[in-house]
Amino acid sequence: MNRDHIILERGRTGQTWRGRWDSFCLVLPNWTIKLAGAPYRGPDPDGFMARDAFVEHMCGYAASFSAPVREGVAVQSLQRGHDGRFLLRTSTGDITARSVVLATGGFQKPHRPGGASEFPSSLTVIDADGYTNPRALPEGKVLVIGSGQTGCQIAEELHESGRDVVVACGRAPWQPRRIGDRDAIAWFEGTHFMNMTLAELPSPVARLGANPQATGRDGGHDLHYRTLQAMGVRLVGHLLGAEDGRAHFASDLADSVAFGDARYDDIRELVKKSALDKGLPVPEMPAPPPFVADAPDSVDLVNFGAALVTTGFRPNYKSWVQFPDAFDAMGFPIQVDGESTTVPGLHFMGVHFMRKRSSATLMGVGEDASIVAERMAQTRQPA
Repeated sequence: MNRDHIILERGRTGQTWRGRWDSFCLVLPNWTIKLAGAPYRGPDPDGFMARDAFVEHMCGYAASFSAPVREGVAVQSLQRGHDGRFLLRTSTGDITARSVVLATGGFQKPHRPGGASEFPSSLTVIDADGYTNPRALPEGKVLVIGSGQTGCQIAEELHESGRDVVVACGRAPWQPRRIGDRDAIAWFEGTHFMNMTLAELPSPVARLGANPQATGRDGGHDLHYRTLQAMGVRLVGHLLGAEDGRAHFASDLADSVAFGDARYDDIRELVKKSALDKGLPVPEMPAPPPFVADAPDSVDLVNFGAALVTTGFRPNYKSWVQFPDAFDAMGFPIQVDGESTTVPGLHFMGVHFMRKRSSATLMGVGEDASIVAERMAQTRQPA
C-alpha cells in the first residue's frame, strides 16, 4: 500500500491491555493470535498469555515493522476540517488526514444496569476496568454484578483470596475448556460459528450478548455457573436494585442457567458436526448435571465492602466523533468491511461482528486489517 500514516495512542503501545486487572490472561489459546503478517510462533501455542506477556508481545509486534506509533496522544474529537479533510483535535495539537481508521474497538464505555445507582453511599462501586486485585478492594464481602467471562474470572479470584462473593447472574453461554483432547476453540476454528455475520444474528442487539463463560488462568480450566457454585460462590438472579441497605434480585437464576445450558447444547451439535466434517472421532460431551437454584431474592449489604459491575461495555464513538450519521441507533458503525458507508474516508477496526464473529478477536483481526487496508488502497481520497 505504501501510504504515509501514523498511529495515535493515548497511552503506550498495548494501553488497553495494560489496564486489565493484575491476573488477567487471554481466554483464547496463544495459537489463535493471528495479527496481520505475524501469526503466533512462540513456544507455548496451547497456553494463555498473561497480561504483561501479551503487552510485551504487542510491543514486539509493533517494533518488528517500525510501526509509526505516537504515544501519549489522546484524540479529543474527529470532525471535517475546512479543507474537506478530517480534522483531529488531540492533546498535542491538531492533525489533518485524508482518511482515518478508528481502531478503538467497538466497546469503549462501561455499562451499568439501572439498579447499580441505588446502592448506599457506604458501598464502593467500581466497574470492571477499575478492578486490579482483591487487596485493592475495601474489606468485606463482594457483590459481582454480571456473570460473563469477566464476572466469572473476577469472582473466582476473589473467592480464592478468601472473600465471600455473591454473583448477580445474567444470561451467558458457557463451554468446557477442553472437549476430548483439544481446546474447545480448536473445534470451532474454520466452522461457520466463527464466520457468522451480523445479518445472521437473531437481532442487532445480540451483539451485546455475553461471551461464553471461560478462563485461561492457570493453564485454562472450566469456569461457569456450576463450578462457581461448587467452590462456594453464592449465585443469585440479576440485580433489580437496592433499598434500605439491601440489594434485590430477580427470581431468574434457574432461567439464566437454562439459557447457558441451551447454548452448551448448541455447542455439542457444532462439535459433533465439526468432528464428522474433519473425519475425527466425535468426542464425548456429557449433559450438565442438575442445577439447584436456591437463590435469595435479596441480601443485606451491611458486611459488603464493594460491588463490582461487570455487565459489559457499549460503543462510545458519538461522544467524540462528530459524524452522527456514521453510527446506528445502538452506536455501532454503519460500515461494510470496515469502511463507513456514510462518511467517505472513515474506516473501523476491531468492531464486534464488523465482518463476522471473529472480527473482534485475535483470530480475525489480522484478516480484517488486510481487508481494510486493501479497501483504502482502492479508494481515492480527496487531495
